[in-house]
Amino acid sequence: MPDSEHAPFWWERDRLRYDKGHLRFAGEKVQSLARRFGTPTFLYSADRIRDNLARIREALETTGRPYRLHYAMKANRFAPILTLMAGESLCGIDACSPEEVMHAMGCGFKESDISYTATAVSNSDLDTLARFKNLHLNCDAVSTLRRLGPRAKGRDIGLRINPAMGVGYGDNELLHYSGEATTKFGIYKEQFDEALDTAARHKLAVTTLHLHTGCGYLNDQLPVWEQILAEAKTFAEKIPGLRAINLGGGLGVPHTKDDTPLDLKAWSAVIKRVFGKSGLTIEVEPGDYVVKDAGLLLLTANTVETRRSTRYIGVDGGFNIAVEPAFYSLPFEPVVTRLRKGPHLPVTVAGNINEALDVFAQGLPLPPVEEEDTLALINAGAYASAMSSNHCMRGQFREVLLF
Repeated sequence: MPDSEHAPFWWERDRLRYDKGHLRFAGEKVQSLARRFGTPTFLYSADRIRDNLARIREALETTGRPYRLHYAMKANRFAPILTLMAGESLCGIDACSPEEVMHAMGCGFKESDISYTATAVSNSDLDTLARFKNLHLNCDAVSTLRRLGPRAKGRDIGLRINPAMGVGYGDNELLHYSGEATTKFGIYKEQFDEALDTAARHKLAVTTLHLHTGCGYLNDQLPVWEQILAEAKTFAEKIPGLRAINLGGGLGVPHTKDDTPLDLKAWSAVIKRVFGKSGLTIEVEPGDYVVKDAGLLLLTANTVETRRSTRYIGVDGGFNIAVEPAFYSLPFEPVVTRLRKGPHLPVTVAGNINEALDVFAQGLPLPPVEEEDTLALINAGAYASAMSSNHCMRGQFREVLLF
């Protein structure tokens, strides 16, 4: 089936599209990869990762400020992806546990490439982190400062703040790290002076201000994000000798046909308006934007039947290896890897875990699907394999980086 015989799907792009009725990804025929590796298998595109990072760097260039780019490795810690980033000097790393720090270093990153930000940090964590003298530490609690001080007197650090405003995909509260409700993340304005005093008492030099207020925001959320940055600026103005402002991550990608891609020119213009004349280095920590649309999860349709009036497709993987629809109500669209002739009819695509929430899509129009067909879940590059579990002892999958 030539490409001209179907209207483009909203998610199609260069190196992810149908060619003669067959889905191709990163230059490869997806069905052939499914036969070769089996299912469930995560596929990642090295070129898409490179391109996504390049777009962010290009946007940051327009802010007029020096910048540093750290990949939030909690999104996907697959060693070949990290080795690619380190080997080609594509970015630094945002880590949130001592094990992530050591994993990143094992994949080729230097201590000085890594920015560390975590919450509920234990004394055992601090003992480990203090050994890495060139690791940049962002502290998100007065308690952390009080306990870090004796272990790292004289060290340059960052403070993670909570501006009491949040932003995320579709204004989804589940994706907000801060907002009207008090959260566990960061130092609020009410405790900020205490934090500065505690740092000074232990001779910890605050050189970076850090904030991360939500995940997956797109263009509609940029006005709120600008308000958040303006609030962060009021914190920054209280710190003499501040060198950098770390804006965290949260940059989103489209999940449905109704979403538009984040306009990075508009995004960087917000940064320029708020911090363009600040004299500060800009740091960002994208995870989703870097790897989410660079990944597919291949699954096999093992059950295809109509139940009452619902066309039902069961697949050989579940929410335990692709958690976002169940945990965060984030759409996670299945697509066919072979376009069969016939009407596009609404289907429910569900996983193989014995839990009612194990559903990937409901009422999604799909072309005809037969048992043993391969389906691909798009946007599977972030917060899927990294958050996987062995629930029901169905946690097995493979991962492949395509060059």
